[in-house]
Amino acid sequence: MHRPRRALLAALGAWGTGAAWPALAQFRVEISGVGATQVPIAIAAFRDEAKYPVPIAALVRADLERSGLFRNLAADEALDERSNVDLTQWRGRGADALVAGSLARLADGRFDVRYKLWDAVRNTQLLGQSKVVLAADLRLAAHRVADEIHEKLTGERGVYATRIAFVVRSGRRYELRVTDADGEGGQIALTSPEPVISPAWAPDGKRLAYVSFEMQKAVVWVQDLGTGERRVLANFRGSNSAPAWSPDGRQLAVTLSQDGLAQLYTISAGGGAPTRLTSSSGIDTEPVYAPDGRWIFFVSDRGGGPQVYRLPAGGGAVERVTFVGDYNISPAVSPDGKQLAFITRQNQAFRLMIQDLDSGTLTPLTDTNDDESPSFAPNGRLLVYATRLQGADVLMTTTLDGKIKTRLLTSGADMREPAWGPFGR
Repeated sequence: MHRPRRALLAALGAWGTGAAWPALAQFRVEISGVGATQVPIAIAAFRDEAKYPVPIAALVRADLERSGLFRNLAADEALDERSNVDLTQWRGRGADALVAGSLARLADGRFDVRYKLWDAVRNTQLLGQSKVVLAADLRLAAHRVADEIHEKLTGERGVYATRIAFVVRSGRRYELRVTDADGEGGQIALTSPEPVISPAWAPDGKRLAYVSFEMQKAVVWVQDLGTGERRVLANFRGSNSAPAWSPDGRQLAVTLSQDGLAQLYTISAGGGAPTRLTSSSGIDTEPVYAPDGRWIFFVSDRGGGPQVYRLPAGGGAVERVTFVGDYNISPAVSPDGKQLAFITRQNQAFRLMIQDLDSGTLTPLTDTNDDESPSFAPNGRLLVYATRLQGADVLMTTTLDGKIKTRLLTSGADMREPAWGPFGR
């Protein structure tokens, strides 16, 4: 089976082929690789967490390790936030930081999650926090603990409490899912017997745009994740595809073939008549805004094979961005606007690449053969992408040097089209 996005490009007269498309998983994460500089941290099991279904400490460990910035050390001692810890001893065991906490059920059914973070190098306490949450929010609480630890130790925001959207194919059913950043928990936003592709987050994190084939053609929809209400944004003659929100959330860039070849347009987030941006003799598609809103990056075969280009967000002169290789698609721009991730074809293998936009320096991130759909975490430290491993379509995250990779495991269904959501939840 063709992968839906590449199949759509082929249907537009463009390029490329590929293969297929999870059910929500239990907590399982596979992490591979070794980073250059990592903070050694010991995270003890939270007191009494074994009585309840959410392994708080294990989630925090996995979150921090997935970032590539932390290395977990064994912490088998019975500790909690009230313990008198000998930080000198922990420093002697190689730990720069120590975390211990507890989980308690309150009389009203809510849970009290408490923890402390100690700096073993400076022999001091850095954090002491308590969170009272509903049972349904225990996983989110664990991710927020990891975010707080991450920010305290690195000075930058963590992304563990953010969300990703992706498409699941199970048999003849397609689902648009929104989950925690580790691929678990969350909700099913849409179920359809027809393909769903290209989810794109609104900057407020409350809406998703996506392409659905339920009308037997590619149509762009926008859906409110809180209410489930959805509406058609673009259903013009021909194909309507590849939505991308502007940073202010007021409009979207889309690919329309209403006037013949697929070209770029903008359309108000409330709908209405589109404004044409490009008029080329080739296929123009897969637009994405730069974080400052000044540029739109996109893919075009106007020069022969597909390459990444950019143009001013209001239209104007087009500049080519990628020059190495004859097939480069699926651009994603880092939150600081300095890096471009994309998929390149190398000897019939589709692989994830990152390019410094100032110097043009290229860094290959993978050695797999069927990568697709890169998307940056909102802090710019990680990328999520789809690939095929051991006969299954899976989602992976990678650090920007390619050294730490995490597979988001599921129970067997195929996962595709990931999009990492913004901060705020």
